[in-house]
Amino acid sequence: MPDCGNLKIPGPSTGSIFVPSRREECGIFGIYGHEDAAKLAYFGLYALQHRGQESAGIAVADGCRIVDYKHMGLVNDVFNEERLKTLRGYISVGHVRYSTTGASLVANAQPFVVFHGNNHYAIAHNGNLVNAVALRQDLERQGAIFRSTMDTEIFMHLLARNLIYGLEEALISALTQVQGAYSLTMCTKDALIGVRDPNGFRPLCLGELNDSYVLASETCALDLIEATYIRDLEPGEVLIIDDNGMRSLFPFPKRRPSYCIFEFIYFARPDSNIFGQNVYMCRKKLGGLLAQENSSIKADLLMPFPDSGNYAALGFAELSHVPLEIGIIRNHYVGRTFIQPSQAMRDFSVRVKLNPVRELLRDKSVILVEDSIIRGTTTRTRIKSLRQAGAKEVHMMVSCPPHRFPCPYGIDFSTKGELIAASHSVEQIRDFIGLDSLNYLSLDGLLEGAGATRDNHPFCLACFDGKYPVQFKEEVRKNCFEGRNRKSA
Repeated sequence: MPDCGNLKIPGPSTGSIFVPSRREECGIFGIYGHEDAAKLAYFGLYALQHRGQESAGIAVADGCRIVDYKHMGLVNDVFNEERLKTLRGYISVGHVRYSTTGASLVANAQPFVVFHGNNHYAIAHNGNLVNAVALRQDLERQGAIFRSTMDTEIFMHLLARNLIYGLEEALISALTQVQGAYSLTMCTKDALIGVRDPNGFRPLCLGELNDSYVLASETCALDLIEATYIRDLEPGEVLIIDDNGMRSLFPFPKRRPSYCIFEFIYFARPDSNIFGQNVYMCRKKLGGLLAQENSSIKADLLMPFPDSGNYAALGFAELSHVPLEIGIIRNHYVGRTFIQPSQAMRDFSVRVKLNPVRELLRDKSVILVEDSIIRGTTTRTRIKSLRQAGAKEVHMMVSCPPHRFPCPYGIDFSTKGELIAASHSVEQIRDFIGLDSLNYLSLDGLLEGAGATRDNHPFCLACFDGKYPVQFKEEVRKNCFEGRNRKSA
């Protein structure tokens, strides 16, 4: 047992390698074996801020206990030097979150920390458990008491029920009961754990910083703290890091991977490498393929919607030879509109966030490049502003196929009613948005841009083709397809 009064950092040796609040896309981070674990977690979360802007939290273990702090807001608003000084320890896990069900509450901020059997446990979760409703109901019938609406808390209840058999057995037991998408960073008082679901929906990578080990949703977090990338965790892997080194458990039968391709299209930072590829290069390639598929469209200039369309626009311009201009200027002090919780805020952000360059656009035929159209309301407002700025024609190119099916695995379009392409043809969408023409990248083009083919690929394409790799029960399907009350917790 470490001396709780004098912090000691063991050096790891090299070893073998309700209704719950659901549908989250978050960023997670973990570090083992560093004297300033909390500060490194802060910087790691800062790099992952694009994955969630509603809350941030850090939990730190010192070999005896876990202390944590979390609150609503951005990372640099939640934490300062004084706050970080109170989080002393050599192991840390961190989390940035956005909610999509209206449960934007401190009670649902992560990491989620519990005290059980004279031990502390902290967990940070990215993803969504599709059997959360049934699991929670079963646990409540057995007398379990919940203090949040997170599906993450369900996992901790399942873990606690089997801790008498040891941590590894408890982990395996809990993981075999949950279904869906999850990447986890978890710590005990003296160990760091990383977990990736058997389908590998969400990214999670391993890095090294001197004698410390790092887990992060994306490699951009490793870059910021100058950690060296080692590898991605494999789908279905449970990685345990403690003073004995690293060891990996593989409790699941091997499955065909189902990497979320929307990570490439929208969520991941362009300087990150995920699923074995660089995001920037993938998005640029998608733009080039989009240009190849729509070579007949002519215009005076080409422009992206900043920043989501920037990289596809570069690829489109390179292949089409249409002059690339920055026709809309972004106010960088406004957050990303897609991940804010209410439509009212979303529409307001569109007006505040982007302003067209009137002198550039007046009497011009414009090709506008965007990475996706989800609800259509944001895009409609933007196109209206281009028309008001004097654009003669506006043609839109979208670097992915139409989103026609809701995602139950952790993306913020979890009802079919939210997807304009689920109930409207491309021509109807064009008319609603106010475009002269609208063209999407084909599914084959998307897969080619991601380095795969339709017959041989490792991706989840359910939001495009409705083929769900992990099935879910009718109550989840009903919630996804018929709508939900965004104001309920």
